[in-house]
Amino acid sequence: MCLDCDCAGSAPRQVVLERRLLEHNDDHAAHNRRHFAAAGVPVLNVLSSPGSGKTALLERLAVEWGRDHPMAVLVGDLATDHDARRLQAAGVTALQISTGSGCHLEAAQVHGALAQLALQLGRRGLELADLELLVIENVGNLVCPAAFDLGESQRLVLLSVCEGEDKPLKYPASFQGADVVVISKVDVAEVLGVDLALLKRNLERVAPRARIVQASARTGEGLEALLEALALPVAA
Repeated sequence: MCLDCDCAGSAPRQVVLERRLLEHNDDHAAHNRRHFAAAGVPVLNVLSSPGSGKTALLERLAVEWGRDHPMAVLVGDLATDHDARRLQAAGVTALQISTGSGCHLEAAQVHGALAQLALQLGRRGLELADLELLVIENVGNLVCPAAFDLGESQRLVLLSVCEGEDKPLKYPASFQGADVVVISKVDVAEVLGVDLALLKRNLERVAPRARIVQASARTGEGLEALLEALALPVAA
């Protein structure tokens, strides 16, 4: 028995704090969702581990699709604006949200970034309502972001073949909430000895409702299938 603290009361207080945090976030998410719906813009929340290829896939999407279909990206990272600058170089309106020590984006942070995004869009003669897609590239993390609704229309989870076939079983919450799962870097699956069939079975086990797409940002494989899975117009 612990004599120095009220252990019996610690867990309930923690649960209440977490519940209040999520309720506060959900209020902001609902506001974001109404805002996006009024503008008529689909919003995609992209989750993955660090290094799975989120930014590379978005660069490819920008080059192959974004030239003819206006899109913008809000990028979440603990520090630096490297990913936002990469996407800007690919021709996309992109804005970095630095979270400091935060391991995920919250709906209030997304809402707070929209005014600055509107300024960037305005320099191109665009408004939020002109976008055919707004992407929120979440902080690289398969744990915390799963619990935070940002007001998105769809949630996409990226899983690279480098991460192992059992990754979905280890982090089920992120995949269970996915509308679409992209198995990325499939161009190196064979050389790494990855069992793609087993990986897909594990995904289907934890995320039976998600549409699964195999893709490679390097080769462009799977981009058309991804657009179809997201119900976006296929590039000409």
